[in-house]
Amino acid sequence: MHEVIEQLAEKRKQAHLGGGQKRIDAQHQKGKLTARERIELLLDRDTFEEWDIFVEHRCTDFGVDKEHIPGDGVVTGYGTINGRLVFLYSQDFTVFGGSLSETHAEKICKVMAQAIKVGAPVIGLNDSGGARIQEGVASLGGYADVFQQNVMASGVIPQISMIMGPCAGGAVYSPAITDFIFMVKDSSYMFVTGPDVVKTVTHETITAEELGGAITHSSKSGVSDLAFESDIDALLNLRHFISFLPANNREKPPIWPTDDPADRIENSLDSLIPNDPNKPYDMKELIIKVADERNFFEIQPNYAANLIIGFIRIDGSTVGVVGNQPLVLAGCLDIDASKKGARFIRFCDAFNIPVLTFVDVPGFMPGTSQEYGGIIKHGAKLLYAYAECTVPKVTVITRKAYGGAYDVMSSKHLRGDVNLAWPTAEIAVMGPKGAVEIIFRKDIGNSEKIKAREVEYREKFANPFIAGKRGYIDDVILPRDTRKRIARSLAMLSNKDIENPWRKHGNIPL
Repeated sequence: MHEVIEQLAEKRKQAHLGGGQKRIDAQHQKGKLTARERIELLLDRDTFEEWDIFVEHRCTDFGVDKEHIPGDGVVTGYGTINGRLVFLYSQDFTVFGGSLSETHAEKICKVMAQAIKVGAPVIGLNDSGGARIQEGVASLGGYADVFQQNVMASGVIPQISMIMGPCAGGAVYSPAITDFIFMVKDSSYMFVTGPDVVKTVTHETITAEELGGAITHSSKSGVSDLAFESDIDALLNLRHFISFLPANNREKPPIWPTDDPADRIENSLDSLIPNDPNKPYDMKELIIKVADERNFFEIQPNYAANLIIGFIRIDGSTVGVVGNQPLVLAGCLDIDASKKGARFIRFCDAFNIPVLTFVDVPGFMPGTSQEYGGIIKHGAKLLYAYAECTVPKVTVITRKAYGGAYDVMSSKHLRGDVNLAWPTAEIAVMGPKGAVEIIFRKDIGNSEKIKAREVEYREKFANPFIAGKRGYIDDVILPRDTRKRIARSLAMLSNKDIENPWRKHGNIPL
């Protein structure tokens, strides 16, 4: 018995060493943690239960059979974050460059399948050179198996991908299917084809960082939701992020104790809106002042910044926030903002997270680049997401709500549950200036007449009271009372229960 115990200890020691001390040192020299160090930092202390530590590859070609390392380049299992169950896998770059083999994929699929069974989030810590070339189609089949599990888990349990090293070729499609992708600056990258292939095919010379680095994907492509400074920064933020999410689609989000009164009055909001309707202000100030303890976890802050999305808590409960940002493109909706908002709303709807919308939108972005890029279909994604959404929806119009953009931004017509407006709200087909220039074309040369007509239009149409008369606005509130009114609305809606007509699935305009 003693010999068997020693043998077990030696096997575990070998697995924990991964590709060996030399490769571990190389990982550290790049500023990266090892697969096991990442798990240790992410999970609560001493809660990790590892599965398949003794699994080895089955490949016999190209000399790979001469090197067998227990675990085969990925550490899998489960543990807790802030006491809540999560499943995870962490790819080990020190073992065959973290490349995915048939058995590597089987290990990932195994924890994903178990996570679906018990209803717990899955976190992938990606650091892989891609498919293990020596295994040929077997490794490609492994990727497809992982993709299938990702699709089966979608909308059932939260899936989060943390890219902490290379992620190229077919490997990128598993993270792409998951709910959120986070990256680490200067050490992670994602692309379908690398810089060398790009140079051969298109004759462009580009670095891996420029092509698919964290900054590129978090500001230009929108593939990444956030870019962190280091492995440690990423994992600590991930611990915070996961605290906002429910375990699965059958549960409500967790409630965290707070000393911040739900009926807190915020007098500074009374002066947030400038007197000049053309002057911008920061919508994030409103979001932060409404949130419990001013805690706002923003998603995609550097991509399509004209629309703000992220998570806050109101009276301890998670709320998904969507808001137009007047500081960027005057808060107009464009292609990127529409896609960004639609995906976020659909995530919230899938996981029982109420949606709070702050509206200050002059319309959809005009121009040939938007029309040629398909703004009609992309804008319809946002409309579709709001219309399909069955979770509690609370909307606050702070200033402009013009044209079709008014309709799209969680209006009463798209089953908004509680629609509130500030006294500064302007709800109309278009802004007073544009409207007057169309209605009173003959007076365009007379500036005094036009100005008088603008004042008349604003008084008659560009205010919240016309919409209030029709019941499109439930109440016009004082800005200082915004948090209190939102909290009361969400409490009233806590047992909301509506269902869409049965269907296999809708056909969102992709």
